[in-house]
Amino acid sequence: MSSLSGETAAADTGTVVSRSCRVDAVSYRGFLEANDAPRIHWADPDGLELSGVGAAARVTASGGERFDAVREWADDLLAEHDHGGPDVARPRLLGGFSFLADHEAGGSWPGFPPAEFVLPAVQLASAGDETWLTVTRVDEDPAAVEDELEAARDRVESLPAMQPGGDAPGVEQTVPTPDADAWRDQVGDVVDRIQAGNLRKVALATALRADLAGDVESRNLLERLRQRYPECFRFLVEPTDDAAFLGATPERLATLRGDTVETTALAGSVGRGDTPEEDAELVAQLREGEKLRHEQRLVTEDIADRLRALGDVIIGDRGVRTLSNIQHLETPIEADVGDDVHVLDVVEALHPTPAVGGLPAVAALDTIRETESFDRGWYAAPVGWFDADGEGTFGVGIRSAVTAEREVTLFAGNGIVADSDPDEEYEEIQLKYRPILDELE
Repeated sequence: MSSLSGETAAADTGTVVSRSCRVDAVSYRGFLEANDAPRIHWADPDGLELSGVGAAARVTASGGERFDAVREWADDLLAEHDHGGPDVARPRLLGGFSFLADHEAGGSWPGFPPAEFVLPAVQLASAGDETWLTVTRVDEDPAAVEDELEAARDRVESLPAMQPGGDAPGVEQTVPTPDADAWRDQVGDVVDRIQAGNLRKVALATALRADLAGDVESRNLLERLRQRYPECFRFLVEPTDDAAFLGATPERLATLRGDTVETTALAGSVGRGDTPEEDAELVAQLREGEKLRHEQRLVTEDIADRLRALGDVIIGDRGVRTLSNIQHLETPIEADVGDDVHVLDVVEALHPTPAVGGLPAVAALDTIRETESFDRGWYAAPVGWFDADGEGTFGVGIRSAVTAEREVTLFAGNGIVADSDPDEEYEEIQLKYRPILDELE
């Protein structure tokens, strides 16, 4: 069962009209702060950066068919579009999905339905050294859109070119869900289930509430993540002023360009050493440790199997992804797919990957529902963008948090397999909180 609603009803949409102009370098943080919600930001290590504010059109969906529902709505919306500007400035729909189909907005996730995408009324986009401003309207006279573009350019060019990330609010206390003892018990229970033969892997997650000394400013936090983690996919989704979901994820879920899908199997983690020699020893543990290689192999094989339903698959060489506080095993995977494949088809096929769900998928999700004592919301779910041609990029919403006033809820998870040690898993979880917790303290 699925439900769909949009500010622009699919049956009544007219032509999407967009006009673009080049603008001088501007602070994306300043652009977001100067405009009302919805506010969405996306940046990837490939060099693309996007910010969108306001909504020319907006869709929400729920239920197990929410991926198809969003695609069909977008296909109707963008069936007729008139874009005046370069390709980098083309209108994009930005947003994401919840981890579980039966998620409901509320609690720590006010304003976050099971799926939501926004066609921004005003969009900034940059690739390389060029920044483009785009104004988009539905069924509006092109001359009027051009006038609105001129007014938007005046507003944007009055903003500063650079803006510091601001001070961290400070953390007064942290409260884990579950606590350390309960987490170890949960891991032990999952290991027992795996050893009984019902499961191969379960990605078990935890939440950490941080109570702050001052109000959190999500755009400041995003800027600090940009400075610290330029090699990651960084995102901010702020549907209202009540809460924001943001993070710096190392994991690409899917990119579709033309007929080529790119994704990554990312699983198996160790920390960073204090010296190059310690780093090298930890890398050796990653490459040679049977548990970590087994976990990575499970993820790689499953992703490749899912993609084979869409096209021919090429599995690259396994390597090590090194971040400032953690190192992962990763394997690049590509697939050649047909012209009719939309990036949302790929996203639906891959979500949740075994790295954030488990194997077999249905049994692992049942175990997650039975075991975890908090609402994942959009954590570990697809976040990203797509365009009128069905191309786009999505990351996996890990290394992430949901923020509201003086409270931030952070999330982290680990892949549990048959020989997982609860104490070691607990220590690894703490590493995965650090990217955001460090920027709050």
